[in-house]
Amino acid sequence: MDAYILIITLLSIVIVILGVSWFKWHAFISLTIASLFLAIFTGMSWDKIVKAYETGVGGVLGHLVGILALGTILGKMLSESGAGLQIANYFVKIFGEKKLPWAMFASGFIIGIPVFFEVGILILLPLVISIQQATKKNLLLISLPAIAGLSIVHGLVPPHPGAVAAIGIYDANLGRVLLYSLFIAIPAGIIGGPLYAKFISTRVTPSGESGLIHVDESQSKKLPGVGISFLSILMPVILMVLGTFAPFIELPENGVKFLEFIGSPLIALLISCFAAFYFLGFRQGIGRNQIKKFVDECILPVGSIILIIGAGGGFKQVLIDSGVGETIGKMAENLSLSPLVLAFLIAGLIRIATGSATVALTTAAGIVSPIIANMTGVNLELLVIVTGAGSLMFSHVNDAGFWMVKEYLGLSIKETFKTWTVLETILSFVAFIGALVLDIFI
Repeated sequence: MDAYILIITLLSIVIVILGVSWFKWHAFISLTIASLFLAIFTGMSWDKIVKAYETGVGGVLGHLVGILALGTILGKMLSESGAGLQIANYFVKIFGEKKLPWAMFASGFIIGIPVFFEVGILILLPLVISIQQATKKNLLLISLPAIAGLSIVHGLVPPHPGAVAAIGIYDANLGRVLLYSLFIAIPAGIIGGPLYAKFISTRVTPSGESGLIHVDESQSKKLPGVGISFLSILMPVILMVLGTFAPFIELPENGVKFLEFIGSPLIALLISCFAAFYFLGFRQGIGRNQIKKFVDECILPVGSIILIIGAGGGFKQVLIDSGVGETIGKMAENLSLSPLVLAFLIAGLIRIATGSATVALTTAAGIVSPIIANMTGVNLELLVIVTGAGSLMFSHVNDAGFWMVKEYLGLSIKETFKTWTVLETILSFVAFIGALVLDIFI
């Protein structure tokens, strides 16, 4: 039975890939057909199939719809006003063209600490495209280091939800997890980011272009100042950092709740959009009608992205509800391995099967936790980190991140596998090896 479930899972993934590349279906159609195929052939009852799919779509989009729309509007304002170009020119001047991948990795890593991966991509994308337009370099050389910085932090470093959940399940020390994870995440991010980007950018060039943001180079109008340009791109990050640290500030309870409210991604981006309308719009001589036109132009392509990400969420939920993750967890549980290796493998297999890093991390922690309950000498903090590392590996068609990167960078499915999937797997294995090395010394 276990082998049968795994075969059906593999076939459903093949349906997605063939649907998009061979039959030329829209990715939304391919993912929906694959979800139905998987649900029917794994024996889910008829009354639960549509509900599981709808729950998955709602689970992903409930958190993402507003963020995607507002992040894209902010990106459009940065590009149309020339603020993105202004920051790009500043980066080129300060770091020089050769060090740009390193600067983008540092930006992704720092911005990734307080914000979710998806939000980080939306904040950094206009900047990445502006720099690419200014330097004419391969987009992958600039974008992949930023994405690597965002991703490694999202997978390993608290306060991201997966890491925090695993800390609770394993009863690990949050401070030590934070310290060890930063120590491991930086070298893993460098290898998966700037170094891998340098290697792959000579072999792959995106076949399309981002359907969401186009930077107008012929900026005859006066560009906004460097300071206001940086403030516009960093405002959502500053607000989210405020929200994250609000509980540690000595304020009345209502004050803390207010900071947490304006620091939530949706509200932080909404405030930042209105600030951009004023500073990058009205103050630059762009009228209300023009701003409305910009918003309409950038909202239309978001519809396609939302459909794809939603269908990816539906596919993921069917994978979870059909018991694929549970089956893989039980199979891995029977292997007699060191707890660190076991946690990494279980998280990795569940990630490959379900597409969700957070589901992989929390499920794997739930499976491994009772196994280590009576063991001595297990470093719980490193256990959190290896589980997080496993949850990053081999992102493919059942992961919303796969489709976001594909659409935003204008890649084909094959190019996304060669770049994003390989990058995630490098991050995963380098972080795992880093944790094993650290385990020898502590």
